[in-house]
Amino acid sequence: MGSPVAVSGLRLLGRTGLEVSPVSLGASTLGQDRPLGEPPSEHAAETARTMLTGPFRLVDSSNSYGQGRSEAALGAGLAALGGHLPDGVVLATKADCDLTTGRFDHDRVLRSFEESTRRVGVDHFPLYHLHDPYTVSFADTMGPQGAVAALVRLRDEGAVGHLGIAAGPLSLVDAYVRTGVFDVVLTHNRYTLLNRSAAELISAWSERGLGVLNGAAFGGGLLARGSRPGATYAYEPAPAEVLAFVERLDAVCREWDVPMPAAALQFSLRNPAISTTLVGTAVPARVEQTRVLAERVIPDGFWDAVDELGTPPVDFGED
Repeated sequence: MGSPVAVSGLRLLGRTGLEVSPVSLGASTLGQDRPLGEPPSEHAAETARTMLTGPFRLVDSSNSYGQGRSEAALGAGLAALGGHLPDGVVLATKADCDLTTGRFDHDRVLRSFEESTRRVGVDHFPLYHLHDPYTVSFADTMGPQGAVAALVRLRDEGAVGHLGIAAGPLSLVDAYVRTGVFDVVLTHNRYTLLNRSAAELISAWSERGLGVLNGAAFGGGLLARGSRPGATYAYEPAPAEVLAFVERLDAVCREWDVPMPAAALQFSLRNPAISTTLVGTAVPARVEQTRVLAERVIPDGFWDAVDELGTPPVDFGED
């Protein structure tokens, strides 16, 4: 029999010295139960409070999530705790471009940081990512008036602890990693039961001493809900060959009595090069559900059966 992951165990986040749990919580949809401009609902605040006080040690948001509603909900949850994070919890967020103009330069990063600190109610983030730098060139982002110069300034001034790069296309992510500026990398949708395109780079990043966060282990929902009509992978309609592979995977899961969401999560958890796996959370019950999935005992033979399915048909590594 396989050994389940102890979600309360700690792992080093690369060379940062930060300790994180094998599973972390993502807040991309938090707070979106209220229209833009309204204060967070009690439900969103309670979800945030549960995320911050549960068994997981890292909670991840972004300036752009819900156009600020995610961070505002985290701020409401933190306020319910008297404004003090529980010991050892890492609250991370990301710098984003101006959603109206696409501007993503030095001044925009400083403004993004100010917006985030105001919403959350803190003056420091131990981990701060450059998020989806798609509206500007790599050269401009790395230039003297670019976003990265502002990130370095925030780090040098002590406003943030460590810098991360969070984006999709693997060649772009790796280009930023190779600058030597970043201590952490967040990749998503590219290391799952359906897509192994990031496997080699994840190992290489870990060997360089970077902390690796793997997001979207459920592939945006397909590996949590199965191949029902309208299913999506990586935010796009799933092609027929992908749905067919999921049906075969589902048959293996049923044969071994393994819930597909547990298999999807633990596939990521089994990779020693991944520091922590991010799971999106929008309701309080999701925290406990995630713990149960992570600690589900999965027989070793199940993974052999998954390997026998062959190469998954998905490669969104450069999309």
